[in-house]
Amino acid sequence: MSDRVKLADELHRKGFSCAQSVAVACADMVDVSEEILFKATEGFGAGMGTGDGVCGALTGGLLIAGLKNSTANFVAPKSKASTMKISKAMLTSFREKCGAIICRDLKGVDTGKMICSCPDCIKHGVEVVEENVR
Repeated sequence: MSDRVKLADELHRKGFSCAQSVAVACADMVDVSEEILFKATEGFGAGMGTGDGVCGALTGGLLIAGLKNSTANFVAPKSKASTMKISKAMLTSFREKCGAIICRDLKGVDTGKMICSCPDCIKHGVEVVEENVR
């Protein structure tokens, strides 16, 4: 288990959302403060706050991917395709590890059978960042 996975778990136990836990635990990978990452991911938790959206653990990781990979070139934005390639790889890996990407599916809201707990989603969220973001 990586230090980032351990940190993300500790943050979640403190009350951080899944998105905040992953993004803040991966803050060392980007040039953005933990406070800004915390604020920026606040609405991503619990499947975009509705349970119907993409898992916060994945969206927090996707934010890190964009921050790390984007050239931020407003005149000639050329990093979009490579960032989307990373995002697709992260989504695919997360789905393989967790069984789904939508919060309500992961929590078994409609089936009564949870397929991946929040702590496990957070663990896998950090893993997919570590595997795909360089």
